[in-house]
Amino acid sequence: MGTGGGEHPVNPFAALPGRIADPEAGVAWHYGEPLSEQRALETGAAVVDLSHHGIVVVSGPDRLSWLHSMTSQHLLALRPGESTETLLLDANGRIEHAARVVDDGERTWLLVDAGSAEPLAAFLTRMRFALRVEVEDRSGTHAAVLAFDGRVADAVRALGPAVEWRDPWAEVARGGVQYARTETEHAGAQWSAVQFVFARERLVDVVGLVRSGAVRAAGLLALDALEVRAWRPSQAGDVDERSIPHELDWMRTAVHLTKGCYRGQETVAKVHNLGHPPRRLALLHLDGTGGELPVAGALVFAGAGSATEPGARPVGRITRAALHHEWGGIALALLKRSVPEDAPLEVRGGAEGNDPQADPGEPIAAVQEVIVPASAGAARAVPRLKRI
Repeated sequence: MGTGGGEHPVNPFAALPGRIADPEAGVAWHYGEPLSEQRALETGAAVVDLSHHGIVVVSGPDRLSWLHSMTSQHLLALRPGESTETLLLDANGRIEHAARVVDDGERTWLLVDAGSAEPLAAFLTRMRFALRVEVEDRSGTHAAVLAFDGRVADAVRALGPAVEWRDPWAEVARGGVQYARTETEHAGAQWSAVQFVFARERLVDVVGLVRSGAVRAAGLLALDALEVRAWRPSQAGDVDERSIPHELDWMRTAVHLTKGCYRGQETVAKVHNLGHPPRRLALLHLDGTGGELPVAGALVFAGAGSATEPGARPVGRITRAALHHEWGGIALALLKRSVPEDAPLEVRGGAEGNDPQADPGEPIAAVQEVIVPASAGAARAVPRLKRI
């Protein structure tokens, strides 16, 4: 994952004790106790360094109407301080960029995953034409940290961030639709993550809270596990070159179904109203007897013993896997729609599980928890004409 916006200043989080970092992203996987950090983060007692993420700022009087015309969310009436998220799709409805959006009254802040700021800013700059907008990649001057609602979020907020974005994942947004069944509470119903954006030199103030003992630092492994358990999709974690919003149940917070035309809207409407997404996101509960987690891209097979059968064809792939402090080994997987919802699954979970030439290791048995059902879509019943 790239960072975008050029070389960043030294990250003060790097000096915290016990830090084990992702060498490419430059942020902590954990600080020595990933499960304990996860529990602290979930209860609002920890903060996560997201300084590897990208930040694009759009200013000018036409900014909201301009972004509204190109992306999947209704942004025309976005109030200062209100948070939402939106998707930039290609002409076939596939996800190109996912952005967390908040407007401060003068500028619209687009918070994106690592590696996305530079290409997003370049695309937006090309699309300005004669409109009164300016696009700036601020990944080199600003950075985000994340906390869940609680005392830590209050302490970080008291430092005076440039802006804060509240994740809308806890409920279906206005104009959205949820494919996950509603017989029980949605796994993300209690989700309360907040991202705080600071000028990079102010990160030292956040680290000061950690050093004082008022705040605990948690790594990316903690956040990833909580996102997986909450069925919360992300571009870096779950999107590939074929992904459409329906497959990830991202229609609930990132797509407004009645906002009007934008690139990819025809596919969004057609799949939702008349068709079904070709793949569906599922949460897999992994057999923990081997103590191994599959890597992203590991192949999923249907049926007990299927992963080692000669000529067996995969029915999906793992997008993210994590060790949850309560649920143990879990993973998000994109499966073919045709896979029965009660089918037992097996994962080729070795370090190169998606490489057919590599040793896949021992198969990992898995049980599905349905997120996007096979029946998702086809919201409008089209009457069939009698055949003559």
